[in-house]
Amino acid sequence: MRTGFPDFRLGSVLATSFTGTLSERHGNAVERIPTPHRLIDWLAVNGLDVDSCTTAQLDLARELRESIHAAATAAAIQGALPASAVQVINDRSAQGRAAAILTPEGERRWRLSSASCVEDALSVIAADAISIIAGERAGKLALCASPTCQAAFFDTSQSRTRKWCDMNTCGNRQKKARFNAHQRKNPRSAE
Repeated sequence: MRTGFPDFRLGSVLATSFTGTLSERHGNAVERIPTPHRLIDWLAVNGLDVDSCTTAQLDLARELRESIHAAATAAAIQGALPASAVQVINDRSAQGRAAAILTPEGERRWRLSSASCVEDALSVIAADAISIIAGERAGKLALCASPTCQAAFFDTSQSRTRKWCDMNTCGNRQKKARFNAHQRKNPRSAE
């Protein structure tokens, strides 16, 4: 893994983890795939190894990321899916070559051929986005309650009432802010 870059925020859902490569969208945005090599790293961490990535392919990846974010956000608030986002997701899904495989543990994984390129990996991410936005999987799309984040995430909790995209970052930050506000309001409660 290359050093000097912000850590990846990995989740259990490929498409929403991919949208998390740009975090704090409504605050000081953090770009987690600023270079083609960093996209290669993210794909590798997610089992979608490719040998190379050009700046143009990085641009395609970012366009897909933003399209998934726009469509997932619309789905989370039960709004109309943006036509341009749907078109990008569908185009990326159709342009790749990947095969679904079954692991000995009974899980589905994606296999890219040895000659695979970034577009093949993007097709897997787009297909994953289609399955969650179309409601084919158990869970629901939601938006992070952090006012600076508001990332779309896929809530698979039993009650489907999760508030934050990531408890260790956004959730912890919000809880700290509430605690500190309470301490300022009631300074003697800390004694």
